[in-house]
Amino acid sequence: MHLRPYQHEAVDSIFEYWKNGGGNPLIDLATGTGKSVVIASVVRKLLDRYSDMRVICLVHVRELVEQNARAMLRAWPQAPIGINSAGLGRRDKRSQILFASIKSIAKEDAYSIGQRHLILVDEAHLIPRAGSGMYQTFIGKMREAVPDLRVAGFTATPFRLDSGRMDEGKDRLFDQTVYSYDIGRGVDDGFLSPLVSRATGAVIDVSNVPRRGGEFVAGDLERAANVDAVTQAACDEIVARGANRRSWLMFCAGVEHAQAVETALRARGISVACVTGATPRADRDRMIRDFREGRLRALTNANVLTTGFDAPRLDLIAMLRPTLSTSLYVQMLGRGTRLADGKESCLVLDFAQNVRRHGPVDAVRVSGGAGAGGDGKVSVDSVQAKACPNCETLVALRCYECPECGHEWERPSEPKHQARAETEAPVMSRELVDRWLPVTHVAAFPHHKAGSPPSMRVEYTTGLTVYREWVTLEHPGFAGAKASKWWRSVVGTPVPATTQEALARVGEINVSAVTVERDGKFWAVCGRRVRRADGRVIQIDQKLNAQPVALQLVGTAA
Repeated sequence: MHLRPYQHEAVDSIFEYWKNGGGNPLIDLATGTGKSVVIASVVRKLLDRYSDMRVICLVHVRELVEQNARAMLRAWPQAPIGINSAGLGRRDKRSQILFASIKSIAKEDAYSIGQRHLILVDEAHLIPRAGSGMYQTFIGKMREAVPDLRVAGFTATPFRLDSGRMDEGKDRLFDQTVYSYDIGRGVDDGFLSPLVSRATGAVIDVSNVPRRGGEFVAGDLERAANVDAVTQAACDEIVARGANRRSWLMFCAGVEHAQAVETALRARGISVACVTGATPRADRDRMIRDFREGRLRALTNANVLTTGFDAPRLDLIAMLRPTLSTSLYVQMLGRGTRLADGKESCLVLDFAQNVRRHGPVDAVRVSGGAGAGGDGKVSVDSVQAKACPNCETLVALRCYECPECGHEWERPSEPKHQARAETEAPVMSRELVDRWLPVTHVAAFPHHKAGSPPSMRVEYTTGLTVYREWVTLEHPGFAGAKASKWWRSVVGTPVPATTQEALARVGEINVSAVTVERDGKFWAVCGRRVRRADGRVIQIDQKLNAQPVALQLVGTAA
């Protein structure tokens, strides 16, 4: 099987994690980067090593059952697979590799489907934190038969829909995020399509919409969104701005709202269909097929095309569904990042002001940890971006030159390094200069390169984005000296003798924030804030491949 470099890295990270005694890993891969290929590669590699291993791959919708099964057969045409999905009319139970929808298999146990040694969960962010859901119940039953059962999760949004990070908190199913590849890196590497955004004249007013559980109340939200004057104005803008776009997807706030948008677009001569949870399966399949093949220009939908929906030609997304959920925001925009012939970008028309609320899709931050009711909940009135007065491109609040048309804003007179609010972002981050990014998670993994000494890959998670640096302690030359300097300054404890020792001491890396800068097409960590054992917070400006270390005392922890 041909794997892209990051897919190789993802597979290797999983096996390295298991080799070092790890349990249940989480893999964070942006939408459109091929999670199904990685899943297939992991399964093939496992069965090549352990021929009697039995595996089950769980998803929440039949489309993903088919997608993952097809990827497995492309990678391994003789794979011993079976499918258990009521929606597909398949009820296989005993196959060595079983692809199943959770609704179809939730009531089964190890006696009916056989013992399983590994469970792979695609779109794992849909597993709730509470332990009574279908996923947790099924996994619990399987673990009764195989106490050493491993569970690996795959997602583009490593946050539960009802709480914080999936690898944090006492109720977590996954122990550690072992690999991340976000939208920004995918675009930079040429594997994903860029997203571009434009400010809109029509705006959905949610100022009086109540919230419950950190999200807008559904019924009240639809009433606020489904206002005829706003719908008509929004559809006028969609038609005008989408003139050179061939495939449009509208996210709406409810069924009646989706139907109203469909009617308004059809009245403007657009070939369009509406997909909801009540749409008959055959009709839904036909609509989606017509959309993918270009016979329909537009689809409106209400809460059904956010995950498991693949339409590479999609080059315009209209967000008419306001949300306070970071996961939902990222999932919606992820529908537009797949590559296709003739597609240069996907235009985002944000009538819901989600871009302004959440910031860049490749650098969103999540407030609140597991159990805190987080998931990136933000203030309704928070502002994350501004519109260029010339071309209406949404850009970071701190951006002084529009990347699209070159318009320049007046620069403030404050000192360069003065502290600023960290609420500045377009739909995709273009510049992250002079900006401290709060680090929510630090991890380290072994890294092996043929012909080179072993090294340690350090990862800093900031929202949905992961920044990396490599520490080569065992290199006999200059690289080893720089790595030792890095450990002394950043960690502040005696330098480990080997990479293996460094990995065992990863808990000593106490970085609370980082700054990054462009290094070619990648981002390089250029500054860190670390907390010492005595409570001091130290600012360290150092790139591994650059300049001497500069230490600056920032403050003392409360």
